[in-house]
Amino acid sequence: MGDKATAVFDIGKTNKKFFLFDEDYQEIYREYTKFDLIADEDGHPTEDLRALTNWMKTVFNRILKTKKHTIKAINFSTYGASFVHLDDYGNVLTPLYNYTKPLDQNLIKGFYEKYGPKEEFAKTTGSSDDGMLNSGLQLYWLKHYKPEVFKKIKYSLHLPQYLSYIFTGIPLSEYTSIGCHTALWDYGKKDYHNWVYQEQLHKILPPIVSTETSVNMNYNGKRIKLGVGIHDSSAALLPYVRSIKQKFILVSTGTWSIALNPFSEKALTDDDIQKDCINYMRINGKPVKASRIFLGNEYGIQVKKLTQHFKVPEDYHKKVKFNFDIFFAIIKDFEHCFRWESITVDNMPKTTRYSYDKFEHAYHQLMIELVLLQVEHIKIATAGDTIEKLYIDGGFSDNDVYIKLVSHYLRNMELRTTDSSLGSALGAAIAISDSKLNSKFLRKNYSLKKHVPFILK
Repeated sequence: MGDKATAVFDIGKTNKKFFLFDEDYQEIYREYTKFDLIADEDGHPTEDLRALTNWMKTVFNRILKTKKHTIKAINFSTYGASFVHLDDYGNVLTPLYNYTKPLDQNLIKGFYEKYGPKEEFAKTTGSSDDGMLNSGLQLYWLKHYKPEVFKKIKYSLHLPQYLSYIFTGIPLSEYTSIGCHTALWDYGKKDYHNWVYQEQLHKILPPIVSTETSVNMNYNGKRIKLGVGIHDSSAALLPYVRSIKQKFILVSTGTWSIALNPFSEKALTDDDIQKDCINYMRINGKPVKASRIFLGNEYGIQVKKLTQHFKVPEDYHKKVKFNFDIFFAIIKDFEHCFRWESITVDNMPKTTRYSYDKFEHAYHQLMIELVLLQVEHIKIATAGDTIEKLYIDGGFSDNDVYIKLVSHYLRNMELRTTDSSLGSALGAAIAISDSKLNSKFLRKNYSLKKHVPFILK
C-alpha cells in the first residue's frame, strides 16, 4: 500500500512544483517544472494554461500508480489575481490573463466614477488601485470591452479553484482567493461589494465554501480527498496561525516584503491607504492587514550598483556579517545616502552618494536605510495593537545584517526567523488536514530560531 501522503501542487508565476508530505508534514517527494509564456490576443505574455493542466494531470496520474505512496488527499496553492473563465460545457474561454496586463485608464476612471470615490472604495475592499491585479476589474473589463466573450461565461474561477475543478469538476469559490486585493469583497459587510451585484457578476461566481472544504471522491479507482485550493500568501500564513497562540506579525520577505497582521480588527484607514496597505484574507474570512514594500527588488538593484562601484564579486554581499563598529560609526551622524529606484519616500536624496571607501560600510548604510523602511511597514501592519512576537521568513531571514538591525530597531518585539521554502505548499496540506498543530511545529518543520537584540554600547 505504501506510506499515506498528501499531494500538493504549488503553482508560482515561475516555478510549478509538486510535493508529497507524510502524516508529520515532512516532505517525501518533490518535482519542479517551468513553462515558456505564451501571448494573449493582445500580445501580452501570459501563463500557458493548457501546458500547466496537462503537466498536472500527467504527474498526478503517474503518482497514483506508484506503490511507494498511498495518496489520501490533494490540494492546490497558487498565486492570486487570476481568473479562468468557463463556458456552459466547462471549456476555457480566454487566456489566463496576466495580472501585469495594463487596463485602459478610461475604464478604471469610469469604474471609480460609478462606484468610488477611490479612497473609500479601497478602504471598503482592502484593495488599492492596481489595475488587473484587482482581478474583479478583469471581470468588469470583460463585460464592457469584450461583451461577446462575457456572455458565454458560465463560471469565473480563481486560479486555485480552477486547478481543483480540473480534478473534481465542481466549480467553487473560497475566501482566501476572493480576499486577495481583488476589489470584489466588502470587508465590513462580509459579502461581495455592492458593485459586484449591480454588475450582475455574482451570477458567474460559484458558491463560496470554507478553504478547509474538501471533496471526497473516487478518482481513477482511488478514494481521495480533494481540496478546493488556497491563495499562496494565505497558505504560507496558515502554519503560523495554527501553531502560535499569541498575537504576532509575520514578515514574508522576497521581491516584495509583506508584513502580515492576522489579528487586526480595525478597518483600513485613510492613512493606511496612502501607505499602500491592503487586506488579505484568512481561511475563515477574517481580514489580514498587509503592509507591503518592494524591498527585495530594491535591494537587488542597489547591491548590483555597489558591487560594480567597489569592484567586488557578485555574491560578495552574501558574506557580509553585521559589524557593531561600522553600525555605530554610521548612526553617529546619520544621513540618508540612497536614492531608490522602485520605492518612493520623502526623505531620499536626489542622487545616491557613496560616502565610504569600503563595500562593507556602504552595505551597512544600505541595510540601515532599507531596514528603517521595513520597520515602518511593520509598525503600519501592527495598527497600534500591542503585539510582542515577530516572525520573519523568506529571502532576508538568513541575512545577518538585516536580522540584527530589525531586532535592534524593534527591541520591544521577540524576533524569530523561520526557514521553509515549502511555506505555501505546507499551508495547502494543512488546510485540508484534520490534525492539530502544536507549539513545536515551527521548530520541527521550519528551523525556528530566536534572535536577541545586540547590547548597546
